[in-house]
Amino acid sequence: MTMSNELRLLPWTGPDGKPCFLSTGDSDSYMSRLADNTESVQLGMATELLDRALDMLVTDTEPDDLSLLAKDLTGALRDTLRVATSRGHRLATPE
Repeated sequence: MTMSNELRLLPWTGPDGKPCFLSTGDSDSYMSRLADNTESVQLGMATELLDRALDMLVTDTEPDDLSLLAKDLTGALRDTLRVATSRGHRLATPE
């Protein structure tokens, strides 16, 4: 049985919005690789969104566009924090 501090926080939530965890010691398992790929995509999307936000903030942007930008940035920040939390927990776990 895997200890609770060995659970990996996955980069997505369940249908009810609660965190999902993976219990495996195999970093090359299908689910581990899927989580790694999803984290990579999320971080890449956050980078692109940040670039778009920087461009929008130096031009005249409609309030509705700024509202959508804030919503998108909030989602990207949520995903990025989840990735950072997950990776931080894995760093703290002794091999």
